[in-house]
Amino acid sequence: MYTGQKVRLREYRKEDTERALHYINDPEIKRLLTPGIPYLNTLEDERKWVEGLSAKADNYSFAIETLEDGKYIGGCGLNSIDWKNSVAVVGIFIGDKNYWGKGYGTDAMEVLLKFIFEQMNIHKVKLNVFSYNERAIKSYEKCGFKVEGVLRQEIFRDGRYYDEIIMGLLKEEY
Repeated sequence: MYTGQKVRLREYRKEDTERALHYINDPEIKRLLTPGIPYLNTLEDERKWVEGLSAKADNYSFAIETLEDGKYIGGCGLNSIDWKNSVAVVGIFIGDKNYWGKGYGTDAMEVLLKFIFEQMNIHKVKLNVFSYNERAIKSYEKCGFKVEGVLRQEIFRDGRYYDEIIMGLLKEEY
């Protein structure tokens, strides 16, 4: 487990499966995470995903748990790693809306970055975020991420097009 000021990052557990499905199928959360058509996941899909995590030697997916009461509130991790160029792509979500806007996501990202830079010796971390997710953009900027590019009108959501923003953080900026 890796601990911050408000959260700890830990392994996913079977008992997280139903809550994870509830989070990921919430239309507002899906809108923030999924670039494609926001289709619902099944319980079986979620079970297979959680079970598959332990089978991978290169898996770096973490459940986010609050320090005050040990509640599972979301997830984060590395979506991909380019070992040759030492670049990792990360993702994060806070599924429990009671914890939105209170620093839990920022704290989780800071813990994840510490793990990536100090334990994995990665040179650069990057992520993509939709332009309408202003709360996430502010959080990433607090963590030191900088805008590296904009894919103009890349995402069609709610009847209009939005930009996809690419953000990055170098180890020396961390």
